[in-house]
Amino acid sequence: MHASTAVTVGVGATAAVLVAALVQSAGDDPVSTALSLSVPSQYKSLIEDAGHTCSEVTPNLLAALLTQESGFNPKAQSQVGAEGIAQFMPSTWETHGIDGNGDGKRDVWNPADAIPSAAAYLCGIAKEVQDVPGNAQSNMLAAYNAGSAAVRKYGGIPPYKETQNYVKSIQALAQQPSSGKTATTTQAETAISAAKAMIGQPYSWGGGNADGPSTGTCCSPKGRSGTGISGFDCSGLTLYAYAKAGISLPRTAVEQYAASEPVKPGDVRPGDLVFYGSSLTGIHHVGIYLGGGWMIDAPRPGTQVRYDPLDVMTDLIAVARPTSHGNKEI
Repeated sequence: MHASTAVTVGVGATAAVLVAALVQSAGDDPVSTALSLSVPSQYKSLIEDAGHTCSEVTPNLLAALLTQESGFNPKAQSQVGAEGIAQFMPSTWETHGIDGNGDGKRDVWNPADAIPSAAAYLCGIAKEVQDVPGNAQSNMLAAYNAGSAAVRKYGGIPPYKETQNYVKSIQALAQQPSSGKTATTTQAETAISAAKAMIGQPYSWGGGNADGPSTGTCCSPKGRSGTGISGFDCSGLTLYAYAKAGISLPRTAVEQYAASEPVKPGDVRPGDLVFYGSSLTGIHHVGIYLGGGWMIDAPRPGTQVRYDPLDVMTDLIAVARPTSHGNKEI
């Protein structure tokens, strides 16, 4: 099987920014067949060519997958042994790797081989699940992550949170407009002020929207319900704060990473969003960076909107700056 988790980097005192995995519901809309995502120039032609291997694979989808898997690092190697820019497991490469550049070698570390191999592998998987009901592209990505047998067993995307997030993240990144503008310092200041005004509001699972505190939903992973509490959860607070700044964010933390531009540790500024999770498809918390190692957030059930140090949780994984995409709706 192909490894589904990208290589990780160490988490520093501020943050270690992993590659973009933008997550929001992609629905059944077709992904653009033009390459609009930003990719390293040396891989652009490879991705454009390989991105037309079959109808389920497009240049943007392939670029999104490579972003998720390795961040375009041809020397990437995961803890479970996945290798190269496309993160093939050795056994999978042995079976599915191709000589993409015609030099007589199948080299997993050479993007000229690995990128067309990834596209061909995806297309092969698409054929394996072509009779499964639902969106063909979604089923292909789910099979890429969880295996074709699981997709056939469940008649579509398996009920695995990791797989469901993986499919959403790849498709959302593939559909991301290329003309978005990141939040200005003025918008960041507005968002911070809006969040500060909510200090003391109770935590409510599923609570909070663009208009302010709201009753939440049921239920958190530990069974805590927000249906009787008016307030915010972590992403409800950030959604509200940036709505006041004129930027519409999706509802969940993992989706909000999708609507943001990754920020290098040395470029972090107040107003940026800080994300926590074991992977970019497993983000579980978001806060607003204030500077000096502090953020404002809605931590968990039983608490209130408050100031917290960035190391309040041990799995800080990324920092990103919200991006405005014109008429984008949530």
